[in-house]
Parts: sequence; structure tokens; C-alpha cells
Amino acid sequence: MNDGAQATGMAEVKNTVQVEPFQTENEGKYLTFQLAEEGYGIGILKVREIIGMLPVTPVPQTPIFLKGVINLRGQVIPVVDLRLKFGLMEEEYTERTSIIVVEVKGLANNIPIGIVVDTVSEVINIQAQEIEPPPVFGAAINTGFILGMAKTEGGVKILLNIDQVLSAEELGAL
Repeated sequence: MNDGAQATGMAEVKNTVQVEPFQTENEGKYLTFQLAEEGYGIGILKVREIIGMLPVTPVPQTPIFLKGVINLRGQVIPVVDLRLKFGLMEEEYTERTSIIVVEVKGLANNIPIGIVVDTVSEVINIQAQEIEPPPVFGAAINTGFILGMAKTEGGVKILLNIDQVLSAEELGAL
């Protein structure tokens, strides 16, 4: 009988799922949004607010993905079109197009940046066991801005490390 209890205990140990630190540090609430029919997520703690499209003032000699700046209650905020940043086709803005104002780690302090997305979806809670590491495509493709891939009921959401979406040089230029 003791051998049976040990065998059962061993089976339980074998069936226990080990959660890696990578997964547990990335679990939590994410604001999800769409870009070109793909689902993305940003940690809710990085999101300051969500607004509709505002008039964007272009800034000369900036990268094509930097659409310009907006005046948000007296604060000038740079606006990045994520479609263009990710090399996707530019689309006309619609009534569903939104600007998500996020706080990005700068060299000295946090910088508010607006990111243009096709549509904001919802806030979802993603558990550790639903997150896979980012895919490895080889040295030529940088995936450092991807926190992980979340398996959800609607498919897969790409979880972004918004602090890494823009390089330190690009943030310095802002």
C-alpha cells in the first residue's frame, strides 16, 4: 500500500506543470488592440489613456512612422503609427482608429507617447500558462520588442514590450 501511495505521488509530480519565471513575470492584465487583422497586447500598467484620433501636427525630418505630435490638455505628445513602425501598409484612419497614450521608459524619465492602432479591443487577464516565449526567427530579425505570445480563445495575441518598440536612439530623437 505504501508503494501505491509513492507511485501515486510520483505520478502527481510528473504531471505538475512547472511555470517558468519568463511566463509568471509577464502574466497580468493587457489592453488588446488590432493592427492589420492581428491581435496585440500592451501591459495595462503602461497605458495612460485611450483617445480617438486628434489632429496630428507633422514634424519635419522625422521617421515616416512618427506621424507628428498632438496637444493633449496642454502637453505635446509624439504620435507613432504602429502600422508604419512594424512595416505594414498605411491605411486611412477611421472612426475606430485610436491613439493609446503609453508611458515609455526614456533615458532619464518616462515619456508619454501616443501609438496609433486600428481599433482597441478589450482588457484581458492573461495567465502564466497561456504565454509562450517569442518565436526565434534567427539573428537577422529582431523580436526583442515581443514579450511573448498569448494563447487566447480568439487565437494568439502578440504581447508587446512597449519600452522596446522604439529604440533608445529613436526615443532620444523625440
